[in-house]
Amino acid sequence: MDNHLQIFITVAEKQSFSKAAEEHYMTQPAVSQYIRALEDSVGMRLLERSNKYVRLNKAGEIVYHYGKEILGLYTTMQNLVDDLVNRANGPLAIGASYTFGEYVLPRIIADMLERYPNIEPAVTIGNTAKIADLVATHQLDIGIVEGHFSRKEIITEEFAEDEMVIVASSENKLLYKKEEIELSDLVKETWVVRERGSGTREATEKFFQKFDIAPFRLMHFSSTQSIKESVAAGLGITLLSKWAVQKEVKYGDLEIIPIKGLPFIREFSIITKSPFKTNALEIFMELLRDSRQLRTL
Repeated sequence: MDNHLQIFITVAEKQSFSKAAEEHYMTQPAVSQYIRALEDSVGMRLLERSNKYVRLNKAGEIVYHYGKEILGLYTTMQNLVDDLVNRANGPLAIGASYTFGEYVLPRIIADMLERYPNIEPAVTIGNTAKIADLVATHQLDIGIVEGHFSRKEIITEEFAEDEMVIVASSENKLLYKKEEIELSDLVKETWVVRERGSGTREATEKFFQKFDIAPFRLMHFSSTQSIKESVAAGLGITLLSKWAVQKEVKYGDLEIIPIKGLPFIREFSIITKSPFKTNALEIFMELLRDSRQLRTL
């Protein structure tokens, strides 16, 4: 049945029987037979198909959603059994929110592969909400997310602190102010912020609440990189992780605005779903907890 689900999921994602056949090195009639067998087993048609399109119907959306979770559980089960007789190896599905995933995780993975070359990491980067959903549905083995996190079905472990600072273009007038910069000065600035659902946005809103700041204008972007480029171009100021801006600060593209009460501290958390962990996952978690990257950045 797992083969039937896998082929069905491929057809749904590719929206094509022929592309699914290529993906699985099968003939197109064979793919059709697998889909019919799955539909017979479920007792309903799952796909609407014509000469122009293949798409999920309502029943198909349900089977697709839970099929992804079933296959994730099956893969985890197989990896755990394999671990009983093998050294740490095989696939490891890692998810991370943008700040950690883009600026810290690559070096930790490099350290891991230097010591454990048979582990096969696959990385998904997304906002905190997306990574949590993928962990909760067993599509990721582990997630690293930022900000306060609490979901009953997920195991959470805080493991690192992140310093957040306000940065601006080197030409921003605040940096040339003769008097000490006050929090009230920040209200008049345009704030460039991440979308809702991201850990950085959550931290920004907590910062606003803590210091009773109500900015006149917010400008939204969906990635940290686009925020940095916008701030460097003079569109406003922002609150970002020190990890995310260290290169731009070093080369003078951005400057940290000195404000009393900063840096603003938030937590990074490890999130998992299953109480059982493969050797590869255990090793990766230990590297996260002990990583020198977290002490030197």
